[in-house]
Amino acid sequence: MKIEWIHCPVCGNKTRTKLRKDTILKSFPLFCPKCRKESLIDARDLKLK
Repeated sequence: MKIEWIHCPVCGNKTRTKLRKDTILKSFPLFCPKCRKESLIDARDLKLK
């Protein structure tokens, strides 16, 4: 099973959240500890939308 770190859509740094290939996220509140911003993301098949 492939697992990758989610990168912040604002600054591009790694967040503290991992994403598996079979994970589906819809309106997930992703917090970035580096830029201290929260973004709503959608993800499917390791791709952010």
